[in-house]
Amino acid sequence: MEATAVKTIPISPNTKLEEIIRIFNAQQKNRQAVKDTTAKERKAKLKKLIDTTLEYRTKIQDAVYADLRKPAIETDYTEIYNVITECRHDIEHLDEWTAAHEVDTPLLFVGSSSKIVYEPKGLALILTPWNYPYMMPVQHLVAAVAAGCTVIIKPSEFTPHTSALVKEILSKVFPENEVAVIEGDYTISSELLKLKFDHIHFTGSPAVGKVVMRAAADHLTSVTLELGGKSPVIIDETANIDAAVKKITWGKFLNCGQTCIAPDYILVHDSKKDEFVTKLDANIKKVFGSDAEKSPDMGRIVNNKHFNRIKGLMDDAVSKGAKIETGGQTNEADNFIAPTVISNVAPDSKIMQEEIFGPVLPVLSYHNTDDALNVINGKEKPLALYIFSGSGKKQDFWLEHTTAGGSCINDNLVHITQPNLPFGGVNNSGIGKSFGLYGFKEFSNERAVLKALHSGSVTTPLWQPYGKMAKFVSDLMIKYF
Repeated sequence: MEATAVKTIPISPNTKLEEIIRIFNAQQKNRQAVKDTTAKERKAKLKKLIDTTLEYRTKIQDAVYADLRKPAIETDYTEIYNVITECRHDIEHLDEWTAAHEVDTPLLFVGSSSKIVYEPKGLALILTPWNYPYMMPVQHLVAAVAAGCTVIIKPSEFTPHTSALVKEILSKVFPENEVAVIEGDYTISSELLKLKFDHIHFTGSPAVGKVVMRAAADHLTSVTLELGGKSPVIIDETANIDAAVKKITWGKFLNCGQTCIAPDYILVHDSKKDEFVTKLDANIKKVFGSDAEKSPDMGRIVNNKHFNRIKGLMDDAVSKGAKIETGGQTNEADNFIAPTVISNVAPDSKIMQEEIFGPVLPVLSYHNTDDALNVINGKEKPLALYIFSGSGKKQDFWLEHTTAGGSCINDNLVHITQPNLPFGGVNNSGIGKSFGLYGFKEFSNERAVLKALHSGSVTTPLWQPYGKMAKFVSDLMIKYF
């Protein structure tokens, strides 16, 4: 049979180095002017960003579809909605966040007052991946704008249609010396990382996160790292299997599994495993049909490189005894991988060592809690951990005996859309938090301000030369204050 040609997708063109330096210098020069903007002025910018996003809604849907074959409704609620709701949330709270926050004055500092002032860190760099090509760069931008930073964004070259559209949209909202989009491949990211930014926000893999952190260290630049890892799902013996199956089908296969907080593997109590696998198979077929490749609701892997990476993980697992319970079909020419569930996975399989980032879900069973905890806690701390349980006591147990950047109980993924919760990882899965107040703080310096009396000072008795009064006051401080 004649081989089918593999589909190739163009990547974004590289921005010239002299253009990068010109934009960087212009934004550095403009930092103070942007810092001086009021909350009212920043809110007006965010309102314009909402209006422009809505104006471009159809074009955003088309661009994301061209890059990822993502259904329009999925683009609406995973790309456009997140940006709009982030803008609205920041607009609602920005007066409060930017106001000086008075703090208590201890008796020792009587006569003085103290406050915390939030000031922008300055010129920020935002490096984003390809899996949510509109939401990732623009939603993180919202926090930087709210904080009063100038911003350079480097979106992924693997989603060129959306990256170009992000550049077009943002150019209509912001002048270039305030917000600019730099397109290009990893070499452009490397050039950007040589520059002295005031803050770097990176979303991507732990391996590249380490590269970003090393580069930032050269300039003592602060970083926010949103990384990833293997996010587990615990399904204990008290779980509602029908509900868990429906929620996991949605959360795992959304965006073709290319979500940093997607369920990466299942740990289901052995008394529930057969029921879970059977019902998950039935629900996948109900949602995507008997041939998921024909489903309008199933996206594609971003490119051939990632297709082969994921297929390699599947092949390695099967070669070591894993059983495909559902799916397994692939089409390299279309970068298609069917929603796939595998069981009997060997612990040393690559699929249990690497983040899958695709529509393949290993299912493991456990008999007692120690078995499950040994699997979870034997790996790096995950970005997310999900618990399906009908017992409040067991829910608390799982939370207390594991660590993760964020968790949902009896659901998955949805914590990222709760604007009052921080989003981010811990250690290998990330440093710092994003969205809402937490994103605003990441791009801000919490400046401590103490205002003393115009004349005199609470420290007067402690001034040199030291005598009996200094000794008396020192003893008093240690004993009572």
